[in-house]
Amino acid sequence: MPPDSVCVMSLRDGAFDAIPVSLAVAPFGLVLGALAVQAGLSPAEVGLMSALVFAGSAQFVAVDLWQTPAPVGVLALTALLVNLRHVLMGAALSPKLGAFPPRLTAPAVFLMADEIWALGMRRAIDRTLTPSYWFGLGLLFYANWFLWTLAGALVGAVIDDPLRWGFDFAFVAVFLVLLAGMWRGRTSVVVWSASAFAAVGAHQLLPPPWYVLIGALAGMAVAAISVDRTAP
Repeated sequence: MPPDSVCVMSLRDGAFDAIPVSLAVAPFGLVLGALAVQAGLSPAEVGLMSALVFAGSAQFVAVDLWQTPAPVGVLALTALLVNLRHVLMGAALSPKLGAFPPRLTAPAVFLMADEIWALGMRRAIDRTLTPSYWFGLGLLFYANWFLWTLAGALVGAVIDDPLRWGFDFAFVAVFLVLLAGMWRGRTSVVVWSASAFAAVGAHQLLPPPWYVLIGALAGMAVAAISVDRTAP
């Protein structure tokens, strides 16, 4: 099969695999857009934020802290803390990117949302993670997130309390499904439990968003110990 045909098929496969998570986070995007407008942002500003930031958790934190004039320093520091988990995610993904030419690395990292990372890691378990597959995942998810947050901003004025509809649970539901797809037996239980207990404990003792980073670090530490013990 010609290389171009392989790339097109891989791009199509990535886009197809991204459809379920794209639909699942649609309510999450609607809630973000509605809350952002109620916090004082215009629909154009909401769309620009989604296009440039493309990080749902950081965007929610920013909307929660938003005021006029905007506390730029606090927003930047909080977004940094929330997104520090991407350093850990990138370290886990890096060995899978052997097929990526250097010029595509930065665009690929920009598209590394949590859902795209999880789907890419799952793909890499049994086959090569190609650039065309990754960008098929990421570009569809990116466009989907932009459109749903913009839609939420446009209809936000008519939604008094978007959280009352339970749309915020969509984020949790998406990750439960992704975790189920990455199940690898007893080791998964140990790693996930360590991450969950650490995150919950940090949430009780520290202000947000430290629990995100602490939970991720705990999970990676336990995973590394588990690998060392099972190594020959």
